[in-house]
Amino acid sequence: MTSTIRTPAIPRIVSIDAMRGATIAFMIIVNTPGDWSHVWPFLQHAAWNGCRPADFVFPFFLFLMGCVIPFALDRRLASGENRIMLAGHILRRVFLLISLKLLLSAYPHFHLGHLRLFGVLTRIALCYGLVALLYMVTRKTMILLIITGIILLSWWIMLCLVPVPGIGLPGRDIPMFDPEANLAAWLDRIISHWMLNTLHTGVLYEKTWDPEGFLGTFPACASVLSGVLAGQLFRNRALPAKRRLALLLGTGSISLVAGLLWSYTTPINKALWSSPFVLVTSGTALLLLALFDWMFDIRRFQDRNRITGHVLSFLSIFGTNAIVAFLLSGFVVKTLMFIPAPSTMPGSLYDFLYSNLFLSCLPFPNMASFLFSLIFLAAMTVPLAILHRRNIIIRL
Repeated sequence: MTSTIRTPAIPRIVSIDAMRGATIAFMIIVNTPGDWSHVWPFLQHAAWNGCRPADFVFPFFLFLMGCVIPFALDRRLASGENRIMLAGHILRRVFLLISLKLLLSAYPHFHLGHLRLFGVLTRIALCYGLVALLYMVTRKTMILLIITGIILLSWWIMLCLVPVPGIGLPGRDIPMFDPEANLAAWLDRIISHWMLNTLHTGVLYEKTWDPEGFLGTFPACASVLSGVLAGQLFRNRALPAKRRLALLLGTGSISLVAGLLWSYTTPINKALWSSPFVLVTSGTALLLLALFDWMFDIRRFQDRNRITGHVLSFLSIFGTNAIVAFLLSGFVVKTLMFIPAPSTMPGSLYDFLYSNLFLSCLPFPNMASFLFSLIFLAAMTVPLAILHRRNIIIRL
C-alpha cells in the first residue's frame, strides 16, 4: 500500500533530492520524444556496446535509491525495531512496485498474455529488496564494498568464462557478448519459457533477450550499493562536509577510471549491465553528487541566488516524488497513444498533438521532437508541483 505524509519521516538531503529530480526530468525528456525517428543522438540509448547520456538515467536512479537506504533503515535498526517486521515491510514494497509495473505494462489494453515481467520497475524493486535486506544483515562499509567487488567480478566470470548451455564458450565457440548468444540472454529465454508455460505470460522485450533481464539484476545491485556507500557519508554527522566532498570526488574518480580501463577488455554495455558500465556510471554519479553537494548543501547557492533557488525548486518537484513522476508520465503517454486522433486523421492523440502543434510549426523534425518532450515535461510538472507545494510525499 502507499502512504502519504506531509512531514517527511526521512531527513531530506538537498543535493540527493536535486540530483534525483534532474535524473527523472531527463528521463521524461528521453522517454517522450514527439517522433522516435527524429531524436538527437545524446537522447538515444546506445544500440549495444557504448554509453550515451541517456544510458546514465537508470543507473543514476538506482544509485540515488541506494543513497537513501541508510537514512531509511539506520535509525530503525539502531532502535531495535523487529527485523522480521522490517523485512516484511521491504518485501511488501517490492511486491507493490512489481504490481505497479505489471499494471503499467497491461494498461490500457490489458492483454494479460502479452505481459512483460522484466522491466525498469521490476529491476528497481528487486534491487531495492536485495540491497535493503543485505543492509539489514550488515552496515559495515568495508563489507559492503567487498560485496560490491565480488558482484562485479562474478558477473565478469559468468559472462566471459562460463559456457552457454547448448551454444558454447564465449570467445571460442561464440562471439564475446553477442546480443543473443550470451549467458544472460540464455537465462532470459529459460525464465520466459517457464513463465509462458506456467503463468501463460512473460514475454521478452527483444523476443530472445531482455535489457532488464534476470542476470543483470545483480550488477545493478552493485549500482545501488555504490549509492548506499555514498549515503553513509551523508548519514555520518561526525564527518566534516569538506571531507565528505573529498571522498565523493576521490572515490568517483577512481571508479570512473577503473571502469574506463576495464572497458578495454570488457565493453561498457547497459543491456547486460556490465561491470565496467557499473563503475563508469557509479563513478560519474559520485562526481555529479559531489557537485550538487558543493552547490546546494555546502555553499547553498540557492540562498544567495534567486535563479539557482528556482532551479532547485524545479528539481525538488521531481526528486521528492520520483516514482510517482515515473508512473504518472508512463500512464499519461499510454493514454495519449490509446485515444484515437480526432476527425479522420490516422494515428493517436499523441501523434495528432505532435504533428499539428510541433512538426507543422518547425522546419526541423529533431527540434520539433525535442520541443514536444520539453512541453510534456512542463505538463508533468503541474501535478507534481501541487504535491510538492503541499509537502506531500507519496511513498510506495
